[in-house]
Amino acid sequence: MIDPTKTDAWATLSDLYEGFTPDLRGWFEADPGRAREFTRTAGDLYVDLSKNLVNHAILDTLCRLADEVGLGERRDAMLRGDRINVTEDRAVLHTALRRPRGDVLEVDGHDVVADVHEVLDRVYAFADQVRSGEWTGVTGESITTVVNIGIGGSHLGSVMVYEALLPYKPEGLECRFVSNVDPSDIYEKTVDLDPTRTLFIVASKTFTTLETITNARLAREWLLTGLVESGAIEDTDAARAEAIAKHFVAVSTALDKVAEFGIDPANAFGFWDWVGGRYSVDSAVGTAIAVAIGPDNFADFLAGFHAIDEHFASAPWKENVPALMGLLNIWYTDFFNCRSHAVLPYAQYLHRFPAYLQQLTMESNGKSVQADGDPVTTATGEVFWGEPGTNGQHAFYQLLHQGTQLIPADFIAVATPTRALRDGDQDVYELLLANFFAQTKALAFGKTAAEVRADGVAEELVSAKVFSGNRPSTSIMAPALTPSVVGQLIALYEHITFVEGVVWGINSFDQWGVELGKVLAKQITPALSGDEAAFAELDPSTQGLISYYESHREG
Repeated sequence: MIDPTKTDAWATLSDLYEGFTPDLRGWFEADPGRAREFTRTAGDLYVDLSKNLVNHAILDTLCRLADEVGLGERRDAMLRGDRINVTEDRAVLHTALRRPRGDVLEVDGHDVVADVHEVLDRVYAFADQVRSGEWTGVTGESITTVVNIGIGGSHLGSVMVYEALLPYKPEGLECRFVSNVDPSDIYEKTVDLDPTRTLFIVASKTFTTLETITNARLAREWLLTGLVESGAIEDTDAARAEAIAKHFVAVSTALDKVAEFGIDPANAFGFWDWVGGRYSVDSAVGTAIAVAIGPDNFADFLAGFHAIDEHFASAPWKENVPALMGLLNIWYTDFFNCRSHAVLPYAQYLHRFPAYLQQLTMESNGKSVQADGDPVTTATGEVFWGEPGTNGQHAFYQLLHQGTQLIPADFIAVATPTRALRDGDQDVYELLLANFFAQTKALAFGKTAAEVRADGVAEELVSAKVFSGNRPSTSIMAPALTPSVVGQLIALYEHITFVEGVVWGINSFDQWGVELGKVLAKQITPALSGDEAAFAELDPSTQGLISYYESHREG
């Protein structure tokens, strides 16, 4: 691996940072063209980088760093299907999921794009059947609720996109999403449903994921109990088997386990080991989305991804939006010692986007060893977080504006509202966007003591009302929140994550850090069921916690 800290570009960045005094006010006053010079486009996305703490020399050096760590070579290796996920010996080909029909990408002598479209055709046909009412439950009733059961990458992307594209869902059809093994989750998602009109999608590549399969079994029991007790089906093995086949489909490649559960393997939609869970929303994992928004809109969603893929693959670094945003994150993380990154969508329909990015970014780049097993030489992996505006303004923006931590922030908005309403003469959406524009202005330029005093503020309050400014932000705008734009936003952050991983020399595509807890949970479970030998093997802290649980649980 190339150690980024040993490159000439890193040494230059260190020198530039050493004598660096951010002055966004001064820079904009001295260069009226700064906003134009630091604004880029990618697909439908208009990305203003001008309020970041960089000048042309810094940006040029960051681009040189990209070359010196081999970003272009690594990008090309990913796109052509090289096995860049070295710890799992896998290709990384989520970009193949959105390549147009007719494209050819051969991996190990096999055209993976043809495979993708074969599955997409089956997903689209299924979606049309459910949406048209052709797919019916065991009693002949059409489906009104689809419940997606998954976790992690088989959940976060789907629920986020569903919420983002709710206006594209037809009346009379809804999707719900279950992920947590806390029984309250599946209880609340099913308690008011009609079993005769409910369809479950169980999303698990191996069909062994503990949380997903546990919830799938609970859903199966809920369905069968409801159908039998209501008299909808007879209490026979044959009737139960028919009900499961009519009310369950799977997203999985483990067809034997799918069949063992009771799902017809013909109703299982597969994906491949070169698709990581957190990169899979545009695969069959997004079947619930395809049902909700329809095949045409899902195809538009995929086209949005592909537009950003093409931009990332071809644009020079100085114009390449994912590369520039990823390199800026390196600048803040490793030189300014920033430890978190806020993503602030001024679009209520994107309210789950920050949560989605938490898995994408932190599961990918939360690593302390390089891909070759050596320790990293830099800080890695920002904490991503955020809430939609204007909610966040009344919660945590105080920290962004006047706190002691420097927190880069991405602000996201669209020009055309999904829902346009007026409050008398006031266009309410313009009120929202006024806040969007105001917040990045306030973060960048602040308010000086002299300006505070000019407002007539008492001297003893002046220091409390000063805003330092020079708080970095990136503004991302698009024409409207369409399926294509949602796909573009996801692909943008996928590639930002990749860029950071390449610079840090880590493998962004494995997730061994989530495995240990799963293994230990399986070892601890017997102790909760009275296995004294298993209990005795536990550490004193865990024993104490279990003892508390056992003595305080009721019922």
